[in-house]
Amino acid sequence: MFYRRKVILSLLQLFDGQLDKIRLQKLLFLFTNKQTLVRQGGKAEYDFIPYKFGCYSYSANADMTAMVRKGFLNEDEKHFSLPDLQAGKTDKTDYLKQLKPDDKKLLQEVKANYGRMSATALMKHTYINFPFYAIKSEVAENILTKDEFEKVSKAKTKGNKTVLYTIGYEGISLEEYLVRLLKNDVKVLVDVRNNPLSMKYGFSKSQLKKYCASLGIGYVHIPEVGIQSDQRQELNTQSDYDKLFAVYRKNNLSKTSSYQNEILKLLKQHKRIALTCFEANICQCHRKHLAEAIENLPDFNYEVKHI
Repeated sequence: MFYRRKVILSLLQLFDGQLDKIRLQKLLFLFTNKQTLVRQGGKAEYDFIPYKFGCYSYSANADMTAMVRKGFLNEDEKHFSLPDLQAGKTDKTDYLKQLKPDDKKLLQEVKANYGRMSATALMKHTYINFPFYAIKSEVAENILTKDEFEKVSKAKTKGNKTVLYTIGYEGISLEEYLVRLLKNDVKVLVDVRNNPLSMKYGFSKSQLKKYCASLGIGYVHIPEVGIQSDQRQELNTQSDYDKLFAVYRKNNLSKTSSYQNEILKLLKQHKRIALTCFEANICQCHRKHLAEAIENLPDFNYEVKHI
């Protein structure tokens, strides 16, 4: 079992085997925030996005859904619980003992500090202390004071410039990726992969489109400006990539000006769009060369940023 899933099971174990879904997400968020501090900026088990009721992890929810399928958890409309809770039994597995000592201690601190808070109290606490994660909340204005809600409003990025961004998802979670889009006020994500399938959670076309839509970000797929998978074999050095991109500029970019202009039209219409592909290193991704081709179009007078 993945270690991160044991964290969720341990959290449920601490709360007598059951938590409602909102409290579970908030408590997990508070735990991972402490975990990041202890690890001095190192990666926590889960990342979060601002969502309908504040901080939320799609990845954690996917893990919990997977554990339901495998019989490690039960789920109803409002709760996740350890198996056999309804029958008066408890799961005999002690998941807390399977955690690293620091993580066990942090979970116990979360229980001690926040365990008696209701879902609404936890929402308010996280909104006040982490206002960015409340920017998409449907209830923030109702449960916060005017001054508290003003801090949430100020946490929203409002870009005034027209900017063409590019972003890769290699090495980051779905949540971190989406947060980068939000923090740069990206309005439309332009997927420039030839084949928009991914083994990585959240990044295949239908998933990515759905998750972007949940945050008010549009999604457009333009496969014609991508590179076919069979051309991406044996890329071991930067020189290999440079040769590939020389062919790409000659054989693709020279023939896809209509699609490049389509992207420029989207930029003019929405002001802040992002080209996306896989590679983290911009020098090893075709989106760099595509962005340069768009930048060289006659009426391009905007900024290009790689995020």
